[in-house]
Amino acid sequence: MTRIISVISGKGGTGKTTTVANVGAALAELDYDVLILDANLTTPNLGLHLGMALSPITLHDVLKRKAPIHKAIYKNKKGLKIIPAGIGIDDLRGIDARDLPTLMLDLVGNVDIILIDGAAGLGRETLSAIESSDETIIVTTPDLPSVTDALKSIKLAEQIGTKVIGVVINRIKNKPHELSREDIESMLEVPILAEISESDAIQESISKRMPIIYHNPSHISSQQFKKLAYNLVGIDYEIKKPWHERLFGFLFK
Repeated sequence: MTRIISVISGKGGTGKTTTVANVGAALAELDYDVLILDANLTTPNLGLHLGMALSPITLHDVLKRKAPIHKAIYKNKKGLKIIPAGIGIDDLRGIDARDLPTLMLDLVGNVDIILIDGAAGLGRETLSAIESSDETIIVTTPDLPSVTDALKSIKLAEQIGTKVIGVVINRIKNKPHELSREDIESMLEVPILAEISESDAIQESISKRMPIIYHNPSHISSQQFKKLAYNLVGIDYEIKKPWHERLFGFLFK
């Protein structure tokens, strides 16, 4: 049975797309048949994270009924499958995000896990991503506006009837002004699935157009994404910091 998990956030800038790319890549390395899909129809970036700036057929073409959805699936050298969205202005014409849940039915049974990268905010595109999935993960940063919007996202998913399996606290800088894990858990009342550190290595991997787990597999952020992926499929993962990070961790934030 195919698991369909939407990954959403109440606001932009939380690192939602980075999370989808890395978790999908980590699951593919575990030999799961994984598909990541860019459901951010107005400002898509998932393809860029995988080095796919332009693709012959995209989700927009499928929504316009120009191609069946299986024609928009691409696979990288690591076995990760992706359905990118079109990045052109013309791609926005003649599409309706409400068609997404119906199109997703053609993927059920053909892969093990689908991760849907939803749009930021709580508009029609996000609603369609949640409606297309059985489970959802909320990505937030440890600041009050982001966590407040995350709470709205949780309530929206619950109203639709999609199970919220937990929250990812992303882009942690370990600054005094950041909300603690306990504060966030108390506000959102759902499990914390992972805590991902902010680092220059993640930004560098994005510039290289590849997930950090490919670009720098041993980095602490890579291991945190892997731990999240492993936990989603019930596998334990122990994070191991290199000796130099244990001694001089402040230099690697």
